[in-house]
Amino acid sequence: MTETASVADPRAVTRDIFSATLGSVACCYTGQPFDTVKVRMQTNPTVYNGVGHSTLSIFRNEGLLAFWKGAVPTAMGMAAENAMAFGVNEALKRAFPDDNKDSNQLSIFKPFLMGSITGCFSALVLLPSEIIKAKTQIVVGTGTSSNQILKKMIAEQGMKSMFVGLDAQLARDSCFYAFFFGSYEVMTHCFRRYVPSMPDELNYFLSGGFAGMLGWAMAMPFDVPKTNVQSRYDTKVVGSFFPELFKIGKERGIIGLYSGLGPTLIRAFPANAALFLGVETGKKLFDDMIWKP
Repeated sequence: MTETASVADPRAVTRDIFSATLGSVACCYTGQPFDTVKVRMQTNPTVYNGVGHSTLSIFRNEGLLAFWKGAVPTAMGMAAENAMAFGVNEALKRAFPDDNKDSNQLSIFKPFLMGSITGCFSALVLLPSEIIKAKTQIVVGTGTSSNQILKKMIAEQGMKSMFVGLDAQLARDSCFYAFFFGSYEVMTHCFRRYVPSMPDELNYFLSGGFAGMLGWAMAMPFDVPKTNVQSRYDTKVVGSFFPELFKIGKERGIIGLYSGLGPTLIRAFPANAALFLGVETGKKLFDDMIWKP
């Protein structure tokens, strides 16, 4: 990719979408089982009160495939989300390139700010699939499809059901992507500088995994109330998030806002390592086989 590429350069945009889609597929099916456990723990902590107990309970009562409940809308939403997220983030990099060309220097503030802006854009794309996924994952037993959940949503709340919890989504995603993209840039830079013998693929894998863990650790207090409001059928588009946040804090304490952190962090490393490795591999495949620079 040349440094002179414009923000909306057709090749650059196509490359961003292609690589993000490839990474999304790897990320979704790697991390979905952990995400299902996390959602059960967040929405019904009295029944699902530990990672091991929750995993065994889901497996014994619902079977192995239950861990991939909501995977189809998640994969579709994730592909759209990451196409938006990586597309916006790369466009911001092209719009505001680093003035300092010294490879040993890195602007710390800029990648975190760009990540936060990226999160606001991606939240708008991700919102409908996140709502369907949250409602699907809390259903105990088999036989309820994402399509049935969608029909129920429309029947009970109309089209606004596709956008409930918007404020919750914006709060979580702006925080998450700030640390997600920001820490990834910092770690890849540090590995290249201080461990120059490390293969690029290992750099992408490790940096992506740790960036995912840090992003989720910082965004978790916003994710718990987000999951709760989006899993219900009485949630407002805007206005349900902060009452739920304060309610959880009052009833469960601060620790309640970190419910499901264990499976989230366990999921975060392999899922986001696969995501970034897939994205970086996708860029190379695109350059070598699809649309050469």
